[in-house]
Amino acid sequence: MSDTVPLIHGSKLALDIASLIGGENVKTDAETRNLYSQDIWLPIEHTVDMVVSPGSLEELQEVLSLSHKAGAFIAPRGSGMSYTGGYVPAGPRTVSLDMSRMNRILSISRDDMTVTVESGVTWKQLNDALNPLGLRTPFWGPMSGLKSTIGGGISQLNAMFGAAHHGTSSESVVAMTVVAADGSVIRTGARGVGGDEPFYRHFGPDLAGLFCGDCGALGVKAEITLRLMTMPNHDLQSSFSFKTGEDLLLAMAELSRAGVACELCAFDPGLTKVRLTRASLTADVKTLGAVVGKEKSLLKGLMSASKIAVSGRNIVGVDEYPLHVICEGRSSAGVEWDMSEAERIVQKFNGKKIENSIAKIIRSMPFPALNSMVGPTGEAWVPIHCVASLKNAPAIFDEVQAAYDAHAEEMKALSVQTGFLFTSMSTNALIIEPVYFWPQGWREIHEDGMEASHIQKLTKRQENPAATDLVKLLRSELLDIFQKYGCGHFQIGRTYPYVNSRDETSIEILNAVKRVMDPNGTLNPGVLGLPARGDLS
Repeated sequence: MSDTVPLIHGSKLALDIASLIGGENVKTDAETRNLYSQDIWLPIEHTVDMVVSPGSLEELQEVLSLSHKAGAFIAPRGSGMSYTGGYVPAGPRTVSLDMSRMNRILSISRDDMTVTVESGVTWKQLNDALNPLGLRTPFWGPMSGLKSTIGGGISQLNAMFGAAHHGTSSESVVAMTVVAADGSVIRTGARGVGGDEPFYRHFGPDLAGLFCGDCGALGVKAEITLRLMTMPNHDLQSSFSFKTGEDLLLAMAELSRAGVACELCAFDPGLTKVRLTRASLTADVKTLGAVVGKEKSLLKGLMSASKIAVSGRNIVGVDEYPLHVICEGRSSAGVEWDMSEAERIVQKFNGKKIENSIAKIIRSMPFPALNSMVGPTGEAWVPIHCVASLKNAPAIFDEVQAAYDAHAEEMKALSVQTGFLFTSMSTNALIIEPVYFWPQGWREIHEDGMEASHIQKLTKRQENPAATDLVKLLRSELLDIFQKYGCGHFQIGRTYPYVNSRDETSIEILNAVKRVMDPNGTLNPGVLGLPARGDLS
Protein backbone atom coordinates (compact mmCIF):
# COMPACT_ATOMS: atom_id res chain seq x y z
CA MET A 1 0.00 0.00 0.00
CA SER A 2 1.12 3.55 -0.69
CA ASP A 3 -0.14 4.90 2.65
CA THR A 4 0.87 2.47 5.40
CA VAL A 5 0.15 4.72 8.39
CA PRO A 6 -3.30 4.79 10.00
CA LEU A 7 -5.81 6.84 8.08
CA ILE A 8 -6.72 9.04 11.06
CA HIS A 9 -4.80 11.61 13.12
CA GLY A 10 -3.77 13.88 10.26
CA SER A 11 -2.86 11.23 7.70
CA LYS A 12 -2.22 12.38 4.15
CA LEU A 13 -5.48 10.79 2.96
CA ALA A 14 -7.58 12.58 5.58
CA LEU A 15 -5.92 15.90 4.80
CA ASP A 16 -6.28 15.46 1.03
CA ILE A 17 -9.98 14.59 1.30
CA ALA A 18 -10.60 17.48 3.71
CA SER A 19 -8.99 19.91 1.28
CA LEU A 20 -11.43 18.77 -1.41
CA ILE A 21 -14.75 18.53 0.44
CA GLY A 22 -14.15 20.63 3.56
CA GLY A 23 -12.77 19.58 6.93
CA GLU A 24 -16.25 19.62 8.48
CA ASN A 25 -17.17 16.74 6.17
CA VAL A 26 -14.35 14.47 7.37
CA LYS A 27 -14.95 13.09 10.86
CA THR A 28 -12.25 11.31 12.85
CA ASP A 29 -13.60 11.68 16.40
CA ALA A 30 -14.19 8.44 18.30
CA GLU A 31 -17.93 9.00 18.82
CA THR A 32 -18.72 9.38 15.12
CA ARG A 33 -16.38 6.57 14.09
CA ASN A 34 -18.01 4.19 16.59
CA LEU A 35 -21.53 5.09 15.42
CA TYR A 36 -20.69 4.50 11.78
CA SER A 37 -19.07 1.14 12.58
CA GLN A 38 -22.27 -0.38 14.02
CA ASP A 39 -25.29 -1.99 12.50
CA ILE A 40 -28.46 -2.72 14.44
CA TRP A 41 -27.70 -6.40 15.05
CA LEU A 42 -24.19 -6.97 16.39
CA PRO A 43 -21.73 -4.68 18.22
CA ILE A 44 -18.51 -3.34 16.76
CA GLU A 45 -15.79 -5.76 15.66
CA HIS A 46 -13.72 -3.15 13.80
CA THR A 47 -13.87 0.64 13.84
CA VAL A 48 -13.74 2.81 10.72
CA ASP A 49 -10.78 5.18 10.58
CA MET A 50 -12.79 8.13 9.30
CA VAL A 51 -16.27 9.10 8.14
CA VAL A 52 -16.35 11.03 4.87
CA SER A 53 -19.42 12.83 3.49
CA PRO A 54 -19.12 13.87 -0.18
CA GLY A 55 -21.65 16.40 -1.40
CA SER A 56 -21.76 15.76 -5.16
CA LEU A 57 -20.90 13.27 -7.87
CA GLU A 58 -17.62 15.05 -8.47
CA GLU A 59 -16.67 15.00 -4.79
CA LEU A 60 -17.60 11.32 -4.59
CA GLN A 61 -15.32 10.56 -7.55
CA GLU A 62 -12.40 12.39 -5.92
CA VAL A 63 -12.92 10.70 -2.53
CA LEU A 64 -12.96 7.25 -4.12
CA SER A 65 -9.97 8.02 -6.31
CA LEU A 66 -7.87 9.22 -3.37
CA SER A 67 -8.94 6.30 -1.18
CA HIS A 68 -8.16 3.84 -3.97
CA LYS A 69 -4.66 5.24 -4.38
CA ALA A 70 -4.10 5.07 -0.61
CA GLY A 71 -5.19 1.43 -0.44
CA ALA A 72 -8.08 2.23 1.90
CA PHE A 73 -11.18 0.08 2.20
CA ILE A 74 -14.52 1.76 1.49
CA ALA A 75 -17.74 1.01 3.37
CA PRO A 76 -20.67 2.80 1.64
CA ARG A 77 -23.46 3.67 4.08
CA GLY A 78 -26.99 4.90 3.53
CA SER A 79 -29.16 5.45 6.60
CA GLY A 80 -27.56 2.80 8.81
CA MET A 81 -30.54 0.40 8.96
CA SER A 82 -28.61 -2.76 8.09
CA TYR A 83 -28.85 -5.84 10.31
CA THR A 84 -26.67 -8.04 8.06
CA GLY A 85 -23.26 -6.37 8.32
CA GLY A 86 -23.99 -4.59 5.05
CA TYR A 87 -21.76 -1.57 5.63
CA VAL A 88 -19.71 -2.27 8.74
CA PRO A 89 -15.92 -2.24 8.32
CA ALA A 90 -14.35 -5.57 7.43
CA GLY A 91 -11.08 -4.47 9.04
CA PRO A 92 -8.98 -1.42 9.91
CA ARG A 93 -8.00 1.25 7.37
CA THR A 94 -11.65 1.63 6.36
CA VAL A 95 -13.33 4.84 5.20
CA SER A 96 -17.04 4.99 5.99
CA LEU A 97 -18.69 6.69 3.04
CA ASP A 98 -21.63 8.67 4.44
CA MET A 99 -23.97 9.55 1.56
CA SER A 100 -26.31 11.79 3.57
CA ARG A 101 -25.07 15.05 1.98
CA MET A 102 -25.90 13.78 -1.50
CA ASN A 103 -29.57 14.36 -0.86
CA ARG A 104 -30.80 16.51 -3.75
CA ILE A 105 -33.73 15.74 -6.02
CA LEU A 106 -32.06 16.62 -9.31
CA SER A 107 -35.04 16.62 -11.67
CA ILE A 108 -38.71 15.70 -11.86
CA SER A 109 -39.96 15.24 -15.43
CA ARG A 110 -43.66 14.72 -15.93
CA ASP A 111 -42.97 14.84 -19.68
CA ASP A 112 -40.80 11.71 -19.47
CA MET A 113 -42.35 10.38 -16.21
CA THR A 114 -38.99 10.10 -14.49
CA VAL A 115 -37.40 11.49 -11.36
CA THR A 116 -33.64 11.63 -10.80
CA VAL A 117 -32.24 11.83 -7.29
CA GLU A 118 -28.91 11.64 -5.54
CA SER A 119 -28.55 8.43 -3.60
CA GLY A 120 -28.84 10.03 -0.16
CA VAL A 121 -32.43 11.18 -0.73
CA THR A 122 -34.86 9.44 1.65
CA TRP A 123 -38.05 7.79 0.49
CA LYS A 124 -40.10 10.23 2.56
CA GLN A 125 -38.26 13.19 1.05
CA LEU A 126 -39.01 11.89 -2.44
CA ASN A 127 -42.69 11.26 -1.70
CA ASP A 128 -43.07 14.70 -0.11
CA ALA A 129 -41.75 16.26 -3.33
CA LEU A 130 -43.87 14.15 -5.69
CA ASN A 131 -47.17 14.10 -3.81
CA PRO A 132 -48.18 17.75 -4.57
CA LEU A 133 -47.65 16.98 -8.26
CA GLY A 134 -49.98 13.98 -8.16
CA LEU A 135 -47.05 11.67 -8.90
CA ARG A 136 -45.17 8.84 -7.24
CA THR A 137 -42.78 6.02 -8.07
CA PRO A 138 -44.39 2.57 -8.58
CA PHE A 139 -42.53 1.15 -5.57
CA TRP A 140 -42.55 4.08 -3.17
CA GLY A 141 -40.67 2.99 -0.08
CA PRO A 142 -40.21 0.68 2.92
CA MET A 143 -41.75 1.41 6.31
CA SER A 144 -38.36 2.77 7.38
CA GLY A 145 -38.62 5.39 4.62
CA LEU A 146 -38.46 8.26 7.11
CA LYS A 147 -34.71 7.61 7.23
CA SER A 148 -33.95 4.91 4.63
CA THR A 149 -32.32 6.26 1.49
CA ILE A 150 -33.03 5.44 -2.11
CA GLY A 151 -29.40 4.50 -2.73
CA GLY A 152 -29.51 2.11 0.20
CA GLY A 153 -32.84 0.73 -1.00
CA ILE A 154 -31.49 -0.04 -4.45
CA SER A 155 -28.29 -1.54 -3.02
CA GLN A 156 -30.11 -3.69 -0.49
CA LEU A 157 -33.57 -4.00 -2.16
CA ASN A 158 -36.79 -3.06 -0.38
CA ALA A 159 -40.25 -4.39 0.26
CA MET A 160 -43.59 -2.85 1.20
CA PHE A 161 -45.33 0.12 -0.42
CA GLY A 162 -46.51 -0.67 -3.92
CA ALA A 163 -44.59 -3.95 -3.89
CA ALA A 164 -47.59 -6.26 -4.37
CA HIS A 165 -48.26 -4.59 -7.72
CA HIS A 166 -44.85 -3.33 -8.80
CA GLY A 167 -42.21 -5.48 -7.11
CA THR A 168 -39.16 -4.37 -5.18
CA SER A 169 -37.35 -1.01 -5.33
CA SER A 170 -35.05 -2.02 -8.19
CA GLU A 171 -38.01 -2.73 -10.47
CA SER A 172 -38.80 0.99 -10.50
CA VAL A 173 -35.25 1.93 -11.60
CA VAL A 174 -34.74 3.51 -15.02
CA ALA A 175 -31.02 4.32 -14.89
CA MET A 176 -28.10 4.85 -12.55
CA THR A 177 -24.86 6.75 -12.36
CA VAL A 178 -22.42 4.55 -10.44
CA VAL A 179 -18.86 5.32 -9.36
CA ALA A 180 -16.22 2.58 -9.40
CA ALA A 181 -13.62 2.13 -6.67
CA ASP A 182 -11.05 4.22 -8.58
CA GLY A 183 -13.45 7.12 -9.16
CA SER A 184 -14.42 6.31 -12.74
CA VAL A 185 -18.11 6.53 -13.69
CA ILE A 186 -20.57 4.19 -15.42
CA ARG A 187 -23.96 5.44 -16.63
CA THR A 188 -26.69 2.96 -17.53
CA GLY A 189 -29.81 3.04 -19.71
CA ALA A 190 -31.00 5.09 -22.68
CA ARG A 191 -30.05 8.61 -21.67
CA GLY A 192 -31.51 11.01 -24.22
CA VAL A 193 -29.89 14.04 -25.81
CA GLY A 194 -26.40 14.61 -24.44
CA GLY A 195 -26.71 11.64 -22.08
CA ASP A 196 -28.17 13.74 -19.26
CA GLU A 197 -31.86 12.82 -19.58
CA PRO A 198 -32.20 9.10 -18.81
CA PHE A 199 -35.67 7.90 -19.73
CA TYR A 200 -35.59 4.14 -20.41
CA ARG A 201 -33.75 1.27 -18.79
CA HIS A 202 -33.54 -1.52 -21.35
CA PHE A 203 -31.00 -0.39 -23.95
CA GLY A 204 -29.02 -3.56 -24.64
CA PRO A 205 -27.85 -5.70 -21.71
CA ASP A 206 -29.34 -4.47 -18.44
CA LEU A 207 -26.29 -2.94 -16.79
CA ALA A 208 -28.46 -1.25 -14.15
CA GLY A 209 -29.48 -4.68 -12.89
CA LEU A 210 -25.87 -5.46 -11.99
CA PHE A 211 -25.92 -2.78 -9.32
CA CYS A 212 -29.35 -3.58 -7.87
CA GLY A 213 -29.01 -5.64 -4.71
CA ASP A 214 -25.19 -5.56 -4.88
CA CYS A 215 -24.86 -4.26 -1.28
CA GLY A 216 -22.35 -1.70 -2.53
CA ALA A 217 -19.82 -4.34 -3.57
CA LEU A 218 -19.71 -3.40 -7.26
CA GLY A 219 -19.88 0.38 -7.13
CA VAL A 220 -21.19 3.39 -5.25
CA LYS A 221 -24.53 4.73 -6.46
CA ALA A 222 -24.38 8.47 -7.02
CA GLU A 223 -27.55 9.26 -8.97
CA ILE A 224 -30.65 7.15 -9.57
CA THR A 225 -33.50 7.71 -12.02
CA LEU A 226 -36.84 6.11 -11.18
CA ARG A 227 -40.06 5.67 -13.13
CA LEU A 228 -43.04 7.82 -12.24
CA MET A 229 -46.75 7.07 -12.33
CA THR A 230 -49.78 9.20 -11.65
CA MET A 231 -51.04 8.88 -8.12
CA PRO A 232 -53.98 6.44 -7.88
CA ASN A 233 -57.17 8.39 -7.19
CA HIS A 234 -58.78 5.81 -4.93
CA ASP A 235 -57.74 3.35 -2.25
CA LEU A 236 -59.45 1.08 0.24
CA GLN A 237 -58.16 -0.75 3.30
CA SER A 238 -59.49 -3.89 4.94
CA SER A 239 -58.21 -6.18 7.69
CA PHE A 240 -58.85 -9.85 8.27
CA SER A 241 -57.98 -12.49 10.85
CA PHE A 242 -57.01 -16.14 10.52
CA LYS A 243 -56.84 -18.91 13.07
CA THR A 244 -53.72 -20.52 11.59
CA GLY A 245 -50.58 -19.39 9.86
CA GLU A 246 -51.14 -21.94 7.10
CA ASP A 247 -54.53 -20.42 6.20
CA LEU A 248 -52.99 -16.95 6.26
CA LEU A 249 -50.15 -17.88 3.89
CA LEU A 250 -52.46 -19.77 1.54
CA ALA A 251 -54.71 -16.72 1.38
CA MET A 252 -51.76 -14.36 0.80
CA ALA A 253 -50.50 -16.60 -2.01
CA GLU A 254 -53.88 -16.57 -3.74
CA LEU A 255 -54.24 -12.81 -3.24
CA SER A 256 -50.81 -12.40 -4.86
CA ARG A 257 -51.79 -14.54 -7.84
CA ALA A 258 -54.95 -12.46 -8.26
CA GLY A 259 -52.97 -9.20 -8.19
CA VAL A 260 -55.78 -7.30 -6.48
CA ALA A 261 -53.81 -5.65 -3.65
CA CYS A 262 -51.07 -3.04 -3.85
CA GLU A 263 -49.87 -4.02 -0.36
CA LEU A 264 -50.33 -7.06 1.85
CA CYS A 265 -49.01 -7.02 5.39
CA ALA A 266 -49.61 -9.66 8.05
CA PHE A 267 -48.44 -10.61 11.53
CA ASP A 268 -48.45 -13.67 13.76
CA PRO A 269 -49.71 -13.89 17.37
CA GLY A 270 -46.18 -13.19 18.63
CA LEU A 271 -46.08 -9.75 17.06
CA THR A 272 -49.66 -9.14 18.11
CA LYS A 273 -48.60 -9.66 21.73
CA VAL A 274 -45.66 -7.30 21.24
CA ARG A 275 -48.02 -4.68 19.84
CA LEU A 276 -50.23 -5.05 22.89
CA THR A 277 -47.19 -4.34 25.06
CA ARG A 278 -46.35 -1.12 23.26
CA ALA A 279 -47.98 2.18 24.04
CA SER A 280 -51.14 2.35 21.93
CA LEU A 281 -50.70 3.83 18.49
CA THR A 282 -54.24 5.12 18.72
CA ALA A 283 -53.34 7.25 21.74
CA ASP A 284 -50.94 9.23 19.57
CA VAL A 285 -52.51 12.47 18.39
CA LYS A 286 -50.17 12.51 15.37
CA THR A 287 -51.50 9.12 14.29
CA LEU A 288 -55.13 10.13 14.50
CA GLY A 289 -54.34 13.42 12.79
CA ALA A 290 -52.70 11.57 9.90
CA VAL A 291 -55.79 9.39 9.50
CA VAL A 292 -58.01 12.48 9.39
CA GLY A 293 -55.75 14.13 6.82
CA LYS A 294 -55.66 11.09 4.54
CA GLU A 295 -59.43 11.01 3.99
CA LYS A 296 -60.97 13.12 1.24
CA SER A 297 -63.33 14.94 3.61
CA LEU A 298 -62.99 16.20 7.17
CA LEU A 299 -66.15 14.37 8.29
CA LYS A 300 -64.99 11.05 6.87
CA GLY A 301 -61.57 11.58 8.42
CA LEU A 302 -63.02 12.32 11.84
CA MET A 303 -65.21 9.23 11.61
CA SER A 304 -62.22 7.04 10.69
CA ALA A 305 -60.13 8.45 13.54
CA SER A 306 -63.01 8.00 15.97
CA LYS A 307 -63.35 4.32 15.02
CA ILE A 308 -59.64 3.78 15.54
CA ALA A 309 -59.68 5.53 18.91
CA VAL A 310 -62.60 3.41 20.07
CA SER A 311 -61.26 0.10 18.77
CA GLY A 312 -57.78 0.73 20.17
CA ARG A 313 -55.52 -2.27 19.93
CA ASN A 314 -58.14 -4.90 20.71
CA ILE A 315 -59.09 -5.60 17.12
CA VAL A 316 -57.81 -9.17 16.84
CA GLY A 317 -57.49 -12.12 19.19
CA VAL A 318 -54.04 -12.60 20.68
CA ASP A 319 -53.83 -16.09 19.16
CA GLU A 320 -54.88 -15.06 15.65
CA TYR A 321 -53.05 -13.91 12.52
CA PRO A 322 -54.14 -10.46 11.25
CA LEU A 323 -53.79 -9.56 7.55
CA HIS A 324 -54.03 -5.99 6.28
CA VAL A 325 -54.99 -5.49 2.64
CA ILE A 326 -54.75 -2.24 0.69
CA CYS A 327 -56.17 -1.82 -2.81
CA GLU A 328 -55.72 1.21 -5.06
CA GLY A 329 -56.65 2.28 -8.57
CA ARG A 330 -57.97 4.91 -10.94
CA SER A 331 -61.67 4.42 -10.23
CA SER A 332 -63.67 3.74 -7.10
CA ALA A 333 -65.54 0.95 -8.91
CA GLY A 334 -62.31 -0.80 -9.83
CA VAL A 335 -60.91 -0.53 -6.31
CA GLU A 336 -64.16 -1.78 -4.81
CA TRP A 337 -64.11 -4.76 -7.17
CA ASP A 338 -60.53 -5.57 -6.16
CA MET A 339 -61.44 -5.43 -2.48
CA SER A 340 -64.52 -7.58 -2.96
CA GLU A 341 -62.35 -10.15 -4.74
CA ALA A 342 -59.86 -9.97 -1.86
CA GLU A 343 -62.69 -10.63 0.60
CA ARG A 344 -63.87 -13.61 -1.45
CA ILE A 345 -60.37 -15.10 -1.45
CA VAL A 346 -59.93 -14.50 2.28
CA GLN A 347 -63.21 -16.23 3.07
CA LYS A 348 -62.14 -19.21 0.97
CA PHE A 349 -59.25 -19.70 3.41
CA ASN A 350 -61.32 -19.24 6.58
CA GLY A 351 -60.47 -15.59 7.18
CA LYS A 352 -62.88 -13.22 8.86
CA LYS A 353 -63.17 -9.46 8.51
CA ILE A 354 -62.07 -7.30 11.45
CA GLU A 355 -61.77 -3.57 12.16
CA ASN A 356 -59.32 -2.03 9.68
CA SER A 357 -57.63 0.33 12.15
CA ILE A 358 -54.07 -0.84 11.51
CA ALA A 359 -54.53 -0.87 7.73
CA LYS A 360 -55.73 2.74 7.84
CA ILE A 361 -52.81 3.77 10.03
CA ILE A 362 -50.31 2.06 7.72
CA ARG A 363 -51.72 3.94 4.74
CA SER A 364 -52.04 7.26 6.58
CA MET A 365 -48.58 7.14 8.20
CA PRO A 366 -46.42 5.09 5.82
CA PHE A 367 -43.13 6.36 7.28
CA PRO A 368 -43.44 6.38 11.09
CA ALA A 369 -40.67 7.20 13.55
CA LEU A 370 -38.14 4.37 13.80
CA ASN A 371 -38.93 3.52 17.40
CA SER A 372 -39.35 -0.16 16.55
CA MET A 373 -35.56 -0.56 16.31
CA VAL A 374 -35.85 -2.00 19.82
CA GLY A 375 -38.54 -4.02 21.56
CA PRO A 376 -41.61 -2.54 23.28
CA THR A 377 -39.82 -1.92 26.59
CA GLY A 378 -36.29 -1.52 25.22
CA GLU A 379 -35.33 -5.11 24.41
CA ALA A 380 -32.90 -5.89 21.62
CA TRP A 381 -34.60 -6.60 18.27
CA VAL A 382 -33.38 -8.22 15.08
CA PRO A 383 -35.15 -9.75 12.08
CA ILE A 384 -34.17 -12.34 9.52
CA HIS A 385 -36.11 -13.05 6.36
CA CYS A 386 -36.53 -15.00 3.16
CA VAL A 387 -38.21 -14.37 -0.17
CA ALA A 388 -40.20 -17.57 -0.66
CA SER A 389 -42.09 -19.03 -3.59
CA LEU A 390 -45.85 -18.97 -3.12
CA LYS A 391 -46.15 -22.74 -2.90
CA ASN A 392 -43.29 -23.22 -0.42
CA ALA A 393 -44.17 -20.48 2.07
CA PRO A 394 -46.43 -22.63 4.32
CA ALA A 395 -43.83 -25.42 4.53
CA ILE A 396 -41.08 -22.93 5.40
CA PHE A 397 -43.26 -21.42 8.11
CA ASP A 398 -43.94 -24.89 9.56
CA GLU A 399 -40.23 -25.75 9.66
CA VAL A 400 -39.39 -22.47 11.39
CA GLN A 401 -42.05 -23.19 14.00
CA ALA A 402 -40.61 -26.66 14.49
CA ALA A 403 -37.16 -25.15 15.08
CA TYR A 404 -38.66 -22.88 17.72
CA ASP A 405 -40.43 -25.80 19.37
CA ALA A 406 -37.11 -27.64 19.64
CA HIS A 407 -35.62 -24.69 21.57
CA ALA A 408 -38.74 -23.76 23.53
CA GLU A 409 -37.26 -24.38 27.00
CA GLU A 410 -34.10 -22.36 26.29
CA MET A 411 -36.11 -19.53 24.78
CA LYS A 412 -38.39 -19.36 27.78
CA ALA A 413 -35.49 -19.47 30.26
CA LEU A 414 -33.66 -16.64 28.48
CA SER A 415 -36.81 -14.61 27.67
CA VAL A 416 -36.25 -14.78 23.91
CA GLN A 417 -39.52 -13.86 22.18
CA THR A 418 -40.33 -14.32 18.51
CA GLY A 419 -42.76 -12.99 15.97
CA PHE A 420 -43.37 -12.93 12.21
CA LEU A 421 -44.04 -10.29 9.60
CA PHE A 422 -45.38 -11.42 6.21
CA THR A 423 -45.56 -9.32 3.05
CA SER A 424 -45.96 -10.00 -0.66
CA MET A 425 -43.79 -9.28 -3.69
CA SER A 426 -45.61 -8.79 -7.00
CA THR A 427 -47.62 -11.84 -8.11
CA ASN A 428 -45.04 -14.50 -7.42
CA ALA A 429 -43.38 -14.37 -3.98
CA LEU A 430 -44.01 -13.92 -0.27
CA ILE A 431 -41.60 -12.51 2.28
CA ILE A 432 -41.42 -14.34 5.60
CA GLU A 433 -39.64 -12.26 8.24
CA PRO A 434 -39.13 -13.84 11.65
CA VAL A 435 -38.13 -11.33 14.33
CA TYR A 436 -36.56 -11.75 17.77
CA PHE A 437 -36.75 -9.77 21.02
CA TRP A 438 -34.55 -10.50 24.01
CA PRO A 439 -33.52 -8.65 27.19
CA GLN A 440 -30.42 -6.74 26.16
CA GLY A 441 -29.76 -3.01 25.97
CA TRP A 442 -29.55 -0.83 22.91
CA ARG A 443 -26.49 0.90 21.45
CA GLU A 444 -25.59 4.24 19.89
CA ILE A 445 -27.01 3.34 16.50
CA HIS A 446 -30.43 2.71 18.03
CA GLU A 447 -30.36 6.04 19.83
CA ASP A 448 -29.43 7.72 16.56
CA GLY A 449 -32.51 6.26 14.86
CA MET A 450 -35.18 6.58 17.54
CA GLU A 451 -36.99 9.60 18.93
CA ALA A 452 -35.42 10.92 22.14
CA SER A 453 -38.85 11.16 23.76
CA HIS A 454 -39.42 7.48 23.09
CA ILE A 455 -36.04 6.42 24.45
CA GLN A 456 -36.81 8.14 27.74
CA LYS A 457 -39.73 5.75 28.28
CA LEU A 458 -37.59 2.62 27.91
CA THR A 459 -35.51 0.55 30.30
CA LYS A 460 -31.83 0.20 29.43
CA ARG A 461 -30.61 -3.35 30.00
CA GLN A 462 -27.16 -4.88 30.35
CA GLU A 463 -25.40 -7.11 27.83
CA ASN A 464 -26.92 -10.59 27.68
CA PRO A 465 -24.47 -12.90 25.90
CA ALA A 466 -26.39 -16.11 26.65
CA ALA A 467 -29.62 -14.84 25.07
CA THR A 468 -27.74 -13.25 22.18
CA ASP A 469 -25.97 -16.55 21.45
CA LEU A 470 -29.33 -18.31 21.37
CA VAL A 471 -30.65 -15.76 18.87
CA LYS A 472 -27.52 -16.34 16.75
CA LEU A 473 -28.18 -20.08 16.84
CA LEU A 474 -31.84 -19.69 15.89
CA ARG A 475 -30.99 -17.40 12.99
CA SER A 476 -28.39 -19.89 11.77
CA GLU A 477 -30.90 -22.73 11.83
CA LEU A 478 -33.42 -20.61 9.94
CA LEU A 479 -30.83 -19.80 7.29
CA ASP A 480 -30.41 -23.54 6.73
CA ILE A 481 -34.18 -23.88 6.27
CA PHE A 482 -34.28 -20.99 3.81
CA GLN A 483 -31.37 -22.43 1.84
CA LYS A 484 -33.11 -25.82 1.69
CA TYR A 485 -36.03 -24.21 -0.14
CA GLY A 486 -33.86 -22.12 -2.47
CA CYS A 487 -35.14 -18.83 -1.07
CA GLY A 488 -33.98 -15.39 -2.13
CA HIS A 489 -33.01 -12.53 0.18
CA PHE A 490 -32.83 -8.77 0.34
CA GLN A 491 -30.06 -6.96 2.24
CA ILE A 492 -27.66 -9.86 1.69
CA GLY A 493 -24.70 -8.16 3.36
CA ARG A 494 -22.49 -10.67 5.13
CA THR A 495 -25.39 -12.77 6.47
CA TYR A 496 -27.23 -14.48 3.64
CA PRO A 497 -25.54 -16.97 1.28
CA TYR A 498 -25.16 -15.63 -2.23
CA VAL A 499 -21.92 -16.64 -3.92
CA ASN A 500 -22.18 -20.13 -2.42
CA SER A 501 -25.63 -20.53 -3.96
CA ARG A 502 -24.55 -19.57 -7.50
CA ASP A 503 -23.32 -21.82 -10.31
CA GLU A 504 -19.70 -21.62 -11.42
CA THR A 505 -20.29 -19.50 -14.52
CA SER A 506 -22.42 -16.99 -12.62
CA ILE A 507 -19.59 -16.58 -10.10
CA GLU A 508 -17.10 -16.02 -12.93
CA ILE A 509 -19.31 -13.27 -14.38
CA LEU A 510 -19.72 -11.65 -10.97
CA ASN A 511 -15.98 -11.76 -10.31
CA ALA A 512 -15.28 -10.28 -13.73
CA VAL A 513 -17.57 -7.31 -12.98
CA LYS A 514 -15.93 -6.94 -9.58
CA ARG A 515 -12.46 -6.86 -11.17
CA VAL A 516 -13.52 -4.06 -13.53
CA MET A 517 -15.30 -1.95 -10.91
CA ASP A 518 -13.07 -2.76 -7.94
CA PRO A 519 -9.77 -4.34 -9.05
CA ASN A 520 -8.19 -4.22 -5.59
CA GLY A 521 -11.23 -5.69 -3.82
CA THR A 522 -11.42 -2.78 -1.37
CA LEU A 523 -15.05 -1.79 -1.95
CA ASN A 524 -17.19 -3.21 0.89
CA PRO A 525 -15.17 -6.47 1.07
CA GLY A 526 -16.98 -9.56 2.28
CA VAL A 527 -20.53 -8.64 1.26
CA LEU A 528 -22.25 -11.07 -1.09
CA GLY A 529 -19.58 -13.55 -0.03
CA LEU A 530 -16.99 -11.87 -2.26
CA PRO A 531 -13.47 -12.02 -0.76
CA ALA A 532 -11.24 -8.99 -0.25
CA ARG A 533 -8.07 -8.88 -2.31
CA GLY A 534 -6.47 -6.19 -0.18
CA ASP A 535 -4.79 -6.47 3.21
CA LEU A 536 -7.42 -6.59 5.97
CA SER A 537 -4.89 -6.89 8.76
